[in-house]
This record gives sequence, structure tokens and C-alpha cells, in this order.
Amino acid sequence: MDNSPRNQSSYGHVPQPIRKSDGAGGVDLGPRDIMRDKENPNMFVPPVTDSGLLPNMKFSFSDAHMQLNQGGWSREITVRDLPIATTLSGVNMSLTAGGVRELHWHQQAEWAYMLLGNARITSVDQAGRNFIADVSEGDLWYFPPGIPHSIQGLEGGCEFLLVFDDGNFSDLNTLSISDWFAHTPKEVLSTNFGVPESAFGNIPTDQVYIFQDEVPGSLESQKVPSPYGTIPLSFTHRLLAQPPFKTPGGSVRIVDSSNFPISKTVAAALVEIEPGGMRELHWHPNNDEWQYYLAGQGRMTVFAGNGVARTFDYRAGDVGYVPFAFGHYIQNTGDQTLWFLEMFKSDRFVDVSLNQWMALTPRELVADNLIVGPELLDALRKEKWPVVRYPGFAYIPK
Repeated sequence: MDNSPRNQSSYGHVPQPIRKSDGAGGVDLGPRDIMRDKENPNMFVPPVTDSGLLPNMKFSFSDAHMQLNQGGWSREITVRDLPIATTLSGVNMSLTAGGVRELHWHQQAEWAYMLLGNARITSVDQAGRNFIADVSEGDLWYFPPGIPHSIQGLEGGCEFLLVFDDGNFSDLNTLSISDWFAHTPKEVLSTNFGVPESAFGNIPTDQVYIFQDEVPGSLESQKVPSPYGTIPLSFTHRLLAQPPFKTPGGSVRIVDSSNFPISKTVAAALVEIEPGGMRELHWHPNNDEWQYYLAGQGRMTVFAGNGVARTFDYRAGDVGYVPFAFGHYIQNTGDQTLWFLEMFKSDRFVDVSLNQWMALTPRELVADNLIVGPELLDALRKEKWPVVRYPGFAYIPK
């Protein structure tokens, strides 16, 4: 077998595991996935500041199993794929025009972000109050544990991200109306509903999950009056309509139970980082962070203490993860705007800014601890900027 460099010539520039700053590493002429190495430059050639061993904190939906159905598709990332991600799991789903994610419910809460298109959601709570709404790009929904619901694609279809507050949860192992009917004796169904057994002659024999249907009529035409009224706390929130907190370098939109009251177990932030900017050095004192990258590319170094740190590269469609209280940042490494979601199993979004902590600590103590002078100390900010970019100090892609 010929492992000479000519077998790599069709890829153009071929990166090598050699760090320019100190010359560490050496040429790799053996079998390689060169495209993978190009997509992960900071994993292939780690920064000299990386040290020790940390578990994998990245998994791409492109590497996940694709479940194909008439009416749409889904793919999921759970602890099976990303073992460190114990607090949350995610599902990327698409429904055709009229495609239905069947009537179902979960033991877990469901939080969703609409990626593309339009969908209709329905639900009924334990008090018999019902809910129906149309959602579009940038909208959220949240269904508490045990609350039954459905999702249907409208004209043009839709795609969305589902997040569940349990890293072990699989959407393919859910509690579905078709599955329950299929595994209940017909005489029991007859007794329950007061109709002949023949009424159930054509019910599905297994879980339907996703199926193709007609595009539904207008929202008004589908509303069913309930004698108990409608659900008092909305299951939806228009995140993109929410004014962002803007800073030099980007913006942040935070959504949790303070402005989306029904969302009791998932808090989130939609982060925009312009080219050259970064999500500042920070950590979260409440829970692990589950990330979903929407557009652009970036890198994140996770600091675990005791001299351990590891850097990962991310692109659209990737999932990232940061364990509770581990320090980290996210830097835009491309020439396009980086967008991603930060999500937490919590009712509130909270973070601690390294810059703000230092600014609000006695100046002499910081100076003596880090052996730094006025050049840094005078630049510290008492106000938190989640995203930063400073003239003359912006990251320039190599």
C-alpha cells in the first residue's frame, strides 16, 4: 500500500499535525480523513495551552442516524452519541407540508426552536384546557412533562430542533396514541369509548411516529372550543421578536421562565457573534450547557481545572457541551456571523463573567494574584458584555 504524499494531492493544501508556535508534532503520510482534519484544525493541531484529557464535547447531527418516514424525518443526539451530555438531549426534525408528528406525550419536558418554515402545534392540559398555535422561524414552544401534544407542517413544510431535559431520552421511544391503541385489547377500547369493536378495525398496528396528511385549514377553522377554556400560560414564545442585548461583536437574546413562564426546566440564549468577535470567557453556576450551532463556524476551549483544557471546532449542525461550572469561550473563526443556542436544564439563565468578576474584586488582589499591571486592570469592565470585540484585537481567520 502506497502512503506517499501523492495520495493526498487531490485535496489541495493538506494540513499536518505540526504546531507552528513550537514545532511540536510531525508529518502524517498515513491513511487519513483529510476533510475531517480540515474541519477540525484545533483538534488536529491543539493550541499549546491545551493540556490533559477531557471527554469528547462535540457531536454532529450529520453523524446521527436518520429516521425516514412518510411525512418527514428525524435524527437525534443522546448520551448514546455524546456520553458526557447527561442533562439534555436533542432531536432535529423536519415535516413536509401536512406531515404530522403524531399525538404523543413524554415523561420529559420538550423545548423547541423553529429553524425553518411554519408548523401548527396543539395540546391539552390536565384540566381539559386546550391550546393551538402556528409557529414560524425563530419561534419557541415548550410542553411540560406529561402534557399531550402534536406538531404538523404547514405549506412549505418545516424544520425544528427539539430539546428534552434528560440526556438519555430518545424521541423514538415515546408515548404515542397509535402505539397505545395498538397495544390495548379492542374490547377495552370499546368499553372505554362506548363504541363497537368494529370502530377500531383499521387502527395502526404499531407506533406511527410521523405520517403524511393534508395541509390543515386555517387556525380559526381548527380551533376546538373547550368548556374549560384555553391554557393560561402560552406554550409559545417569539424569540427573534425579542429585542436583543447588543454589545460590540454581537448580541444575545435570553429566554427562561422570567419571560417565557411555562418553560420551567429549560433556559436558553440565542447568541450572535460577528466575525472577529467571541463569547467572552465565562462559566455557568447552575448546570451543564448544551449547545446547537445554527450558522457559521467557531472554536471553544473548555477549562476543567487542575491544568486540563481542550479545544473543539464547531460548524452549523454540530452539538457542543460544557459540564457544570467549567470555564469556556466561543470564538468566531470564520468570515460569516456565528449563531448558536446555549441551553440549560434550569428555570433561569445565569452566567459568571471572568472580566466582571475581576473588575469587581479589589484591584491590588487581582494584580498580585496574576502579576499584571494597569494595562489590564484599567481595561476591566464592571458591566457584563456576553459578546466582545475590541478594535485591533479581533480574531482574524488564518
